[in-house]
Amino acid sequence: MGRQPGGEQPGVSPSAAAPEPDGLPPWVEPQLATLTKDRFSDPAWIFERKLDGERCLAFRGQSRGVRLLTRNQHDITGTFSEIAAALDAQRADGFIVDGEIVAFADGQTRFEMLQHRLGVAHPEPALVDGFPVFYYIFDVLYADGRDMRPQPELARKRLLAETLSFAGPLRYTDYREGDGEAFYRSACRQGWEGLIAKRADAPYLAGRSRNWLKFKCLAGQEFVIGGYTDPRRSRQGFGALLLGYYDADGRLTYAGKVGTGFDDRTLHSLRATLGTLERDTPAFDRGNPPRAGVHWVEPRLVGQIAFAEWTDDNLLRQPRFQGLREDKDAADVVREIPQ
Repeated sequence: MGRQPGGEQPGVSPSAAAPEPDGLPPWVEPQLATLTKDRFSDPAWIFERKLDGERCLAFRGQSRGVRLLTRNQHDITGTFSEIAAALDAQRADGFIVDGEIVAFADGQTRFEMLQHRLGVAHPEPALVDGFPVFYYIFDVLYADGRDMRPQPELARKRLLAETLSFAGPLRYTDYREGDGEAFYRSACRQGWEGLIAKRADAPYLAGRSRNWLKFKCLAGQEFVIGGYTDPRRSRQGFGALLLGYYDADGRLTYAGKVGTGFDDRTLHSLRATLGTLERDTPAFDRGNPPRAGVHWVEPRLVGQIAFAEWTDDNLLRQPRFQGLREDKDAADVVREIPQ
């Protein structure tokens, strides 16, 4: 069966658009971090908080104004209009910055809280006020129309602090130099998701590399939704979601099911969406998903899942649903293995 293509988006893809008159590209492929089991301290590295939100590249040029794009090029400018307005009010122009849009609960970034805002193209003021979001910016790729990606990481961090003013929903992502191990222990004690370690002398490179590393305190990643089970007893909507990931050969591999982490609103709205994707046969190519009381769906939706660990049978232990991800295509979902 292999990988399934992501859904087509209306209009012209940003990558197909013409360059800005001031030289800004319409799209820049973001740099990605590699999961690792290593924990280290090194003066050649800086360490930042790992945030649990939606990755966002922000563009401000002379002709198109401010645009907010996810890592799979979905335009979310209208969804987070307060962030777009704060960027539009900046004195600087001709910039591209990289960061994470987050929402907080009890002092922690929670993807579950961000779910209330995702997918709402033009939110009402009550929704904006009820679920405030913040844009934590950690890198500058273009400044004053000039490509800053070849510059060292630490130089870009300092330039970022000089380029923008950080107020309202805009936040500068602080960092610590050198002492990664102590910072990691402190992060885990505080309930953070983890840290991102970055080589201080490295340029900004498209795609995944070992110049950025993930130190995770908690296990979690995205999974493709390949089916759901019928609800039992007083449960509404559905019982559990069947999860999978694509292996190196492009085969959708069953990873287990998740039945916790849903509120009533999510159970009903997600059940309605799943109903439009039903199919007669399983999309899973590998593994042994349950068969009784199961509805198969096209593998197009991506869920963010927290879990304790992988079992010896390569299934998720104690998984918990955190929300749907609109910034990642199902075809790109693989099992994260520390390197």
